[in-house]
Amino acid sequence: MNTLKIAFLLMLSSAIISCSTDDDNTEDLTGHKGQLVIKFDNGVGDQDFIFGTSYEKSNGESYKLETLKYLISNIALTDSNGKTFMYPTEDNVFIIDEAKGNNAGEIWVTLDNVDAADYTSISFGVGIDQARYELGADGQGDFLQLAEDEGMLWSWATGYRFTRFDGTFSSSTVTDQALNIHMGSVGTSLDNYRAVSLPFPNSVRVRTTAEPQIHIKADIAKVFDGATSVNFMDGFDQVHTDPETTPIIADNIMGMFEVHHVHNN
Repeated sequence: MNTLKIAFLLMLSSAIISCSTDDDNTEDLTGHKGQLVIKFDNGVGDQDFIFGTSYEKSNGESYKLETLKYLISNIALTDSNGKTFMYPTEDNVFIIDEAKGNNAGEIWVTLDNVDAADYTSISFGVGIDQARYELGADGQGDFLQLAEDEGMLWSWATGYRFTRFDGTFSSSTVTDQALNIHMGSVGTSLDNYRAVSLPFPNSVRVRTTAEPQIHIKADIAKVFDGATSVNFMDGFDQVHTDPETTPIIADNIMGMFEVHHVHNN
């Protein structure tokens, strides 16, 4: 057998082995489920968020917060084939409370029984959408009581507070004035629910034998210096249900999230 024939046979054998290996690595994930952890990590610019710390805005005003909470709902994941997995509606609403973060300042949301797949992006809502709101009290399940216990319901009207940013602000003319950002919707007349969609820097591989983690950074500075920079002295120190101020804050909050990194454990 000459050298040319030997080289051809070696190449053929290598191709057969390669095809066989590829076939063996093809995963059938049908019916498989896994667990997924989403870590929300609040910061201010490139700083960690710390209660009672003074942070300066772009206009020279500063603020300190003693409460930092917001609602996340309708978490969905899109895989590499374009298929979307929506977490079950009855369990798909969470309170992200900075006071309940771990030593690293992270608030963990654990999703069980997620369809096994290679996911490329995540979407979620900030607040409560109209469909859930219109289910009424009976359709809220256990979350209604949890929201009440956590101060995420209006005390004087029907509906949810999407955010609770409580503290003080200072400017060139005032010091330690009350600051309360309690942005929410008012029925169907003022809808401040916002949807967020974020790509992953690499695939999130949900498997029965793995628990991937998604690290989402939330830049609180963008609440006040986001798509629109706002001045506390111009009425943005008390944001509740005003049809002019609340949509601006809602749009700013929509832009404060990014996926910092993911771990495929």
